[in-house]
Amino acid sequence: MVSNAVRAQVAAKWQESFTRLNRSEPGISGLMAFSDAWTLATEFLKPRDLNDPKPRRQYDNRRVRMAFDTINKCRRLPVMMEVFLEDLHNSQYLIAREVESHMNLYSETSDPVIVRALIFRLVEWYNAWSPPAEQIIFYRLGQTIISAYMLSFQTHLFSVLPASFARGVKSLVAATLLGTVSPPSDQRDSALWHAFDMLRLVERYETLIASVGYEYIESHVHETCAGAWSEPMLPKLRAWMLEKIVPWMIWPFARGATNAEEAKTMMQGVGSRFEFHMHKTLCDLRTKEMFDIIVDFPDSVPALNDLKECLQRVDQRAELVQSLRRANRKRLLHPGADTKDILLQYVSTIKCLRIVDPPGVLLFKVADPIRRYLRYRPDTIRCIVASLVGDGESGDSLIDDSEPIHPLQQPEVENYADPEWIPEPVDAGPDFRANKTSDIISTLVSIYDSKDLFIKELQVLLAQRLLALKDGNLDRERRNVEILKIRFGESALQVCEVMLRDMTDSRRIDQHVQSQKPNVMHPTIISRHFWPALEVSDMVMPGQFQDLQEQYAKEFSSFKPDKVLRWHPHLGRIHLELELDDRTVEADVPPLEAAFIELFSEKNTWTVDELITRVGKVTRSAALKALGTWVDMRLLKEESENVFRLLSVAEDVTEDATPKLGMASLREDLPPVISVQQQQAEQMRVYWKFIEGMLTNLGSLGLDRIQAMLKLAPGYDRTIEQLANFMEAAKREGLVTVKDGLWKLGK
Repeated sequence: MVSNAVRAQVAAKWQESFTRLNRSEPGISGLMAFSDAWTLATEFLKPRDLNDPKPRRQYDNRRVRMAFDTINKCRRLPVMMEVFLEDLHNSQYLIAREVESHMNLYSETSDPVIVRALIFRLVEWYNAWSPPAEQIIFYRLGQTIISAYMLSFQTHLFSVLPASFARGVKSLVAATLLGTVSPPSDQRDSALWHAFDMLRLVERYETLIASVGYEYIESHVHETCAGAWSEPMLPKLRAWMLEKIVPWMIWPFARGATNAEEAKTMMQGVGSRFEFHMHKTLCDLRTKEMFDIIVDFPDSVPALNDLKECLQRVDQRAELVQSLRRANRKRLLHPGADTKDILLQYVSTIKCLRIVDPPGVLLFKVADPIRRYLRYRPDTIRCIVASLVGDGESGDSLIDDSEPIHPLQQPEVENYADPEWIPEPVDAGPDFRANKTSDIISTLVSIYDSKDLFIKELQVLLAQRLLALKDGNLDRERRNVEILKIRFGESALQVCEVMLRDMTDSRRIDQHVQSQKPNVMHPTIISRHFWPALEVSDMVMPGQFQDLQEQYAKEFSSFKPDKVLRWHPHLGRIHLELELDDRTVEADVPPLEAAFIELFSEKNTWTVDELITRVGKVTRSAALKALGTWVDMRLLKEESENVFRLLSVAEDVTEDATPKLGMASLREDLPPVISVQQQQAEQMRVYWKFIEGMLTNLGSLGLDRIQAMLKLAPGYDRTIEQLANFMEAAKREGLVTVKDGLWKLGK
């Protein structure tokens, strides 16, 4: 049962509402006027279907304005806003249907024009449903209604957009950048970006829009800069950015700018990101190409300067080091690569990375694996030395002839009292300063702990070159020695000076001997104690060659009674003139070939074993090679296996009977001077008894322990790398075995 108090309260509220709506009008005329105004206003604001073919009802703006005025006086605008938003919510299915229709078509065609049409259509829906500002803006809730409408419309719109819409927006934005959306015009682009702004798509897809710019920059950099190393690309890229990217950035990122300065300020952030991305993309590209850029040096210097500038903007020094080290391991530091090629690439790497990073930190990190690999290559020293004395092939020298000649540089020592002292870069390693040198030759020599190995190799190579001289011209070798004196010091090249002096003395002695008693033999006389060891042989020259040696030795003893000649008959070259029954043949051959053909003057047929017995201890392979020379020249014929006959009269040789021995034996090799590695191996065999005793008494030992104990042996001065090479050779012979770094005697 309702109490009287409640009745009174309800009656008071009803009376208050009636008074507010009737507005003191007579009877209920005010209430009826409010009802008509409410009906007109809600019908005016109600969302309509743009696809409905019926024409929209035309409203009298004055009546609509009066209706809103009446509702405002009755203080019913908040309620009307709620009704409007409810009607808006109930009509959103129309937009969902529109979106679905367009996106289904886009999924089939992937045409960005369809996405653009959808965006413009959504703008039409937005404008059609938007509360007209000219009708309600004068009331205090007018702006609130517009804000609420915008939020409601966008919330529902974003909720019905499928995932494919983002892909469509990306392709559409890319099309505006590429100018592939028809018709391409500034006015059309302006309208499109205005539609984006109205629907708040720029804010929602700002990252996606920026990614279009990033991808376009990446595509352009790769298309124009890949493999283009001979000209600077950064100036061209900056000009392209100003011409293509900056004008496009104005629409999405400088909306509402009233002048150029304001637009520049608005685009400063995103512009910096785009410029950074351009530098990063070029840096990534050059990092991947770095190995080939080094191969192409010096034509690739512009690319190196670009990379240097990019690294100042993009902190990718570590990535460059790792990428180049991976490329070196894959393409350079493997058994299939020639040592000369590795050294050439190493020298080019030094020059290139000094351009990119003058302090040398990157070079230190990249070069370390190359240096360690070269240190264990047996022919590294020989290749470096050959380049030092000009033995490299044309165009493949490790040394630039235009560079000044400097003494070998020693590692720099920090002088903290120097007022111009500069601290090391933050990414420098602990040994960085100690390994930094500016001279290429000093850097190559510093691969090894001592320059003595280079001096010995220089002596071996000089000996080979001197013994191979035919014209007796020593000018080139003298010049090389003078240059090497500057690099290594005069004291280190004293032995080389003695070798040159021996060659001069040898010519003078030969001239004296020839003046006393002419002899067709012109031997080279050297000092045994100052020249590298020559390969020994028990070969004995037969016949007239033996007589010539004895005659020459007799005249030499008369001129130098305090000295004795010790012949190396297996070395040198002999020019022969062979007179046969029907022809005369001239040949320039090694001594073994000359010895064999001399024996055929005694009889016409010899076996290989008989020939070897007559000339002394020579290998069977060397004997067959020497005989093959004469077979190739049609002077000998192999009658049967290992039996050869002199062809005093030339025989007609059919194609099938043509010997297949080739001309390899006619190649002129350098004289067989024992190499540094061979000398070291022979010297290390002296210490094998020490090593054998250690492993017998102490069991398994590590290389460091063996090295430490060997240093107690008299005269031992080998490095641990040389010891490691010797132990590996001993392992191959089965003398020792190794497991987990510990060496022990073989069973």
